Amino acid sequence: MNILILGAGQLARMMSLAGAPLNLNVVAYDVGTENIVHPLTGEVYNTSLQQAVEDADAITAEFEHIADDVLTLCCQSGKFYPGKAAIKTGGDRALEKALLDKTHVQCAPYQLITEKSHLVDAVARLGKPLVIKTCQAGYDGKGQWRLKSDDDIAKVWSEMAEFIASGTADSPRSIIAEKMIPFDREVSIIGARDKHGNTVIYPLTENQHTNGVLTLSVAGKEKSAIQQQAESAFNKLAQELDYVGVLAIEFFDVQGTLLVNEIAPRVHNSGHWTQQGTHCSQFENHMRAVAGLPLGNTDLLRPTAMINVLGQAAIPSQVLATRDVTSHWYGKTAKPGRKMGHINVSANTLHSLGERLAELAETLPEQDYPGVAQTSTALILN
Repeated sequence: MNILILGAGQLARMMSLAGAPLNLNVVAYDVGTENIVHPLTGEVYNTSLQQAVEDADAITAEFEHIADDVLTLCCQSGKFYPGKAAIKTGGDRALEKALLDKTHVQCAPYQLITEKSHLVDAVARLGKPLVIKTCQAGYDGKGQWRLKSDDDIAKVWSEMAEFIASGTADSPRSIIAEKMIPFDREVSIIGARDKHGNTVIYPLTENQHTNGVLTLSVAGKEKSAIQQQAESAFNKLAQELDYVGVLAIEFFDVQGTLLVNEIAPRVHNSGHWTQQGTHCSQFENHMRAVAGLPLGNTDLLRPTAMINVLGQAAIPSQVLATRDVTSHWYGKTAKPGRKMGHINVSANTLHSLGERLAELAETLPEQDYPGVAQTSTALILN
């Protein structure tokens, strides 16, 4: 079976690796060069997107920011999963908030902004401080502001107005202002839904971010009540979208109540731990879903942590000396803050996982791998 992935980054790479044992032949569409490429080797094929769509038995995507004409072409084939509506929703916070409202899934109080009076109204209605985010083209903490006082309105608005003015009739720009909610931690749920509406859901993951970028995730800590809240949100959203594939939802945990932060209609960074922590990884389950294969087991094998490698030229080989550590490298050119790879580490108990993270912290400098040492201590003392 032939699978076409829109996007040729590390997520396409890992989907391809997961698909090979399933006898799935994967090619990727590089949205930057508009070439059809091999997602592992980067080999460029002498094939147009139109031909790749015709050759594919199923089409999917590794990220949300894809040109509308490309999405339309793929949707018209009847082979595109999870579908244009899901991808568009994941790439536009205004559509995302509308979906949450329609399905009665909780999020922070918000207001859509397209002119300065909306910002003034948001300050009056929601209070300060405000978290302000571009509805389109934002990722990994980019396209965001914090408004802490009335004195900030003029400066923040001038930057917001520039973004809004960059929109066109076919691609308008808008902004969301959200009430800043003090939260205890950030968590995410990842699940898969097949073409018949069957779902499987992974254990909730606790996440740590640095400067808006995910740096570390831990799976295996959650209580059933929190898990049930997250699963309820997943099922409501996946059903409303008639979703096929892996869907990720990020939440703020506010004293045991989950509020949705973002939705990602794809495999997700906070689910990379599933490669070593579960029977069937998020990448394999996504490929199973879009290919029409039965979904795999998502039960936790044992507590697992994922450490992002950001901007480094290589993963230190010494990490492999720690028991039950797996290194995943993406083969990209190093740039500051760029996701270059990740490290998965597992253990039979949370205490043992903390000990292994402590061992890794001796090799991984805190400035490059924030939170590893602190998380190790928390798990050991838990």
